[in-house]
Amino acid sequence: MRLDKVTRFLGEILDLESFSGDQSMNGLQVEASVEIKKVALAVDACRESISRAARRKADLLVVHHGLFWGGMPPITGIVSTRVKALLDGKVSLYAAHLPLDCHPEIGNNAQIANVLGIVETERFGRYAGVDIGTCGKLPRPIKIEGLRRKLAGILDSPVQTFTFGPAVVRKLGIVSGGGASLTQSAADAGCDALLTGETSHSSYHVARENGISLIFAGHYASETFGVKALGKLMEKELGLKTFFIDLPTGL
Repeated sequence: MRLDKVTRFLGEILDLESFSGDQSMNGLQVEASVEIKKVALAVDACRESISRAARRKADLLVVHHGLFWGGMPPITGIVSTRVKALLDGKVSLYAAHLPLDCHPEIGNNAQIANVLGIVETERFGRYAGVDIGTCGKLPRPIKIEGLRRKLAGILDSPVQTFTFGPAVVRKLGIVSGGGASLTQSAADAGCDALLTGETSHSSYHVARENGISLIFAGHYASETFGVKALGKLMEKELGLKTFFIDLPTGL
């Protein structure tokens, strides 16, 4: 399948045009192969993910965190090394940042909500001109410690909490990755707790004073869902072979 057909499909599915405020250069970042038969997916575009994609003969690497942010940087240092590895391996690179966080079906937040069985979902958390968070009611109320243990099992990752909210969580907000800055938005949406990736010093007092708990499940662990779901969709809709490259950082 031609690369332009694949990128057109991805651009339409992910609605890239609605995310002009995203710092990520969403879309095709490096063109190295124009005929696509096999697709690798990963959270991060790094030397290891590029090498593994090339070793397994992928023609395209689709990632959540691409190489270029806030405009085109000089192609020097590790950026040069990564781009060279893509070109040498004939692996094109495609990135989808916020579009893959908040997609209503295959996004990180929606996928986590599905796993937890959350119902009556709604959007919240204005960021870069778009509401990127998902919140809703858990299928049954659960104690915060029970929710922490459940998430640790689902994500296979350590989970930390700032327990400032109700002892029992009924309504949960979800913003994958570095979403702690949206603590106030989650509180305004009536959430008992906010699930995100990274811990945040600045969110501590905001959470405490609003009486909302924060659950930190790891930036990486909370952002594997979207690329995995996108891979399955590409297999179903485009008939392409896909595989996921798992490179957890522990953060």
